[in-house]
Amino acid sequence: MKSFSNYVFGFLLLVISMFCFVIYVGLCLYKKSYLLDFEVVFFNSSEISFFVLVDWMSTLFVSFVCLISFVVVYYSKSYMGGDKTMSMFIFLIFCFVMSMMLLIISPNLISILLGWDGLGLISYCLVIYYQNMKSYNAGMLTALTNRIGDVMILLSIAWMMNFGSWNFSYYFFDDQMYLIISLMIVVAAMTKSAQIPFSSWLPAAMAAPTPVSALVHSSTLVTAGVYLLIRFSPVYLNFEVGKWLLVVSVLTMFMSGVGAIYECDLKKIIALSTLSQLGLMVSALSIGLKEFAFFHLLSHALFKSLLFMCAGYIIHGMNDSQDIRFMGSVVSQSPLLSVYFNISNLSLCGMPFLSGFFSKDLILEYILFMDMNLFIYYLYFLSIIFTVVYSFRLVYYSMVDELKLFPFLSFNDNDVIMLGFMTVMMLMTIFGGCFVSWMIFIDFSGVILPIPLKTFVLNICIVGGVAGLVIGGFKNFYFLKVKLVFFYNILMEMWFLPYLSTFGINWISLKIGGLYSKVMDSGWGEYSGGQGLYKVLIKQSLMIHYIQLKNLFFMLYIYMLSFLFIYFFMN
Repeated sequence: MKSFSNYVFGFLLLVISMFCFVIYVGLCLYKKSYLLDFEVVFFNSSEISFFVLVDWMSTLFVSFVCLISFVVVYYSKSYMGGDKTMSMFIFLIFCFVMSMMLLIISPNLISILLGWDGLGLISYCLVIYYQNMKSYNAGMLTALTNRIGDVMILLSIAWMMNFGSWNFSYYFFDDQMYLIISLMIVVAAMTKSAQIPFSSWLPAAMAAPTPVSALVHSSTLVTAGVYLLIRFSPVYLNFEVGKWLLVVSVLTMFMSGVGAIYECDLKKIIALSTLSQLGLMVSALSIGLKEFAFFHLLSHALFKSLLFMCAGYIIHGMNDSQDIRFMGSVVSQSPLLSVYFNISNLSLCGMPFLSGFFSKDLILEYILFMDMNLFIYYLYFLSIIFTVVYSFRLVYYSMVDELKLFPFLSFNDNDVIMLGFMTVMMLMTIFGGCFVSWMIFIDFSGVILPIPLKTFVLNICIVGGVAGLVIGGFKNFYFLKVKLVFFYNILMEMWFLPYLSTFGINWISLKIGGLYSKVMDSGWGEYSGGQGLYKVLIKQSLMIHYIQLKNLFFMLYIYMLSFLFIYFFMN
């Protein structure tokens, strides 16, 4: 019965995906969007309403999220087949997807907060799913980092009371009062999309099961911040916030690209590639390319989910080992899986004519077309080269190099369920980018550049691919660890951000919080607060009672004295 309910969950996600895609096609054909208002409570001329924004962007995004979730649910049936709590796992994924859908369709900050908090809470439950110390630490880092974004949205809700409504789509004006909201929303989006200095939780969240990584790091949790920036783009682009956001996003791309070259954990390499692609989306948003960033968000969701599924299949075959230095010969053991893995990797690099090419190449050509700071240019294209380098390095270690892990068990193409549903994502990775580009950019004629600039992106991809294969075959590449230990640690450890984050959580959140609780809540605050006020009120009430009692005796004394005086006077 539980297995049947799991299949019902997956089938329901597929139906929602198809239904939303049909609505998307209708909205594109008629060029319309709808704002639906559902009245929840109406009492004494005060009402609470629930708003739903139905436009081409929300319906297409919901369709992609539900399609990827459908594939992940059925992929999990084989990947986690022996898990005793499989039903709870599928239920958590379903709640996670519902929270993401609530965030997507909401034009109201309060309902966005409900979806945003739902993502944070359920992601914590999914990260700690394996219930070991590593998972607990990663879950706490994920939850506390994302809590900063929750606080920023709460402050934005409080500040939007100045405008009389929380429907942000009504009030996009060039007003200085929106500067505060833009800063809060940008910080909230940076925490969810793991931009510097909030980047450390993304690789740490790899402690979750691989199907969770395929969902969280492709189309749901990490893209929630990008989607929030897309919706609020008229706000922060009116101020200077976009320039600072561009610098932060490009530095995030560069940092993650360098770190992935030195990383040896398979899932962490893919997580760092997600961080790099998020930096690309945020940088495109910071210069006003809203549609291009949304297009890359969709194409990234396709090939990154397939890449994580392939990684999970490889980890299963390698006896749960994630170290790429022990891998190899996948192309001879599982040819079909190697095809899927290489297609998703090439799409990540932006090779023609896969889904990543249509969005990534479009953004890069538009950046070549713009007048931008030279430092930003260098960092941008170095980061693109690094993406190709670590992708081809990963291909060399997993596909080309000889196998070093023994014994080698059950690594073949016999798992029809996992490979069958991965085929759906493989087809979407090949044809999805071209199809979506036709649907989104109907009247777009392309970016016209000279031939050297037009082929520049392809050339740097070729150079990066050769460098990645050379680095993979160069066994003494890690000489920096012996020669320059400090710089090696900076490059590999994400500029020490994991240590700074955990140090900040331990000292700022926990140690200082405990000290504050001891000194203020249970100390001076208690003495001068609750208990102090209680003692003052008790003393005042005793004094008033004493005065009232004395007044009673004084009145009785005056009464008796008056009675005696009248008695003697009458006599």
